[in-house]
Amino acid sequence: MYGYIVVNQPELKFKEYAVYRSYYCGLCDALRDAYGIKGQISISYDMTFLVMLLTGLYEPETKYTEERCIAHPVRKHPVRRNAVTDYVADMNVLLTYYKCMDDWNDERKILKRTFAGALKGKVRQLEKKYSEKADIIRQCMTELSELEKAGETNIDKPAQQFGRILAEVSVMKEDEWSRELRILGDNLGRFIYLLDAYDDLDKDEKKNNYNVFRYHKEHKDFDAFCESILRAYMAGCARQFERLPIIDNAQILRNIIYSGVWTRFEIARARRNNTATKQVEDHNDRSI
Repeated sequence: MYGYIVVNQPELKFKEYAVYRSYYCGLCDALRDAYGIKGQISISYDMTFLVMLLTGLYEPETKYTEERCIAHPVRKHPVRRNAVTDYVADMNVLLTYYKCMDDWNDERKILKRTFAGALKGKVRQLEKKYSEKADIIRQCMTELSELEKAGETNIDKPAQQFGRILAEVSVMKEDEWSRELRILGDNLGRFIYLLDAYDDLDKDEKKNNYNVFRYHKEHKDFDAFCESILRAYMAGCARQFERLPIIDNAQILRNIIYSGVWTRFEIARARRNNTATKQVEDHNDRSI
């Protein structure tokens, strides 16, 4: 995953941030127990959000412990873990595997192929356990790859494929909340795909890689144009979230949806603008 769905830490109370970290650590433990170190390497804040979202919705029995680990060797840290954590750990590994294989097929990234190979045995088990979800993820990744190879200029088309993936992953079970979760996940997936494209635009241009925003750079006030699209998708995500009967940790989830995700956008925009300014200055220097 990409790590764009994060909290705005300064806006959280200390205890709230500790709760957030405890779910992250719970996911890390679940990945370690089921997949070893290679599972832990794949952890992301995006999936921590999903753990907290589904935990708040279904309120499963959650085990609280305090543990030490390699990252926290001196002082014990809080860990929260439940059935949702284990489900999200499985989805995290599935997504990581297919993303690595996509990077290998598209750009021949040897490290991604090696990592995918290390996960392959476990992924075959997951494909049997979640056959329908695995089929949808594979299909969407294939369609996304074809769109990218064809140089698709329509912003919605590639974003739609990643939206379909997150929509499916967001539904842990088919029930009265499946529709809201799918729409929430769809909007979230589109947001992640396009924020990643926005964040990587300069790098992709230098490497001549596909990036859907490369075809829209001449748009008047390009940054505002991109932000308006991203805000539309997060508004769709927020609407569905507010329809869910979530009480526990609702404020932390709102912090992520309404504030946290924009901290990553602002960092990307600042970096892009600094790069653009330097390019103009370099051009002017050469012109003197």
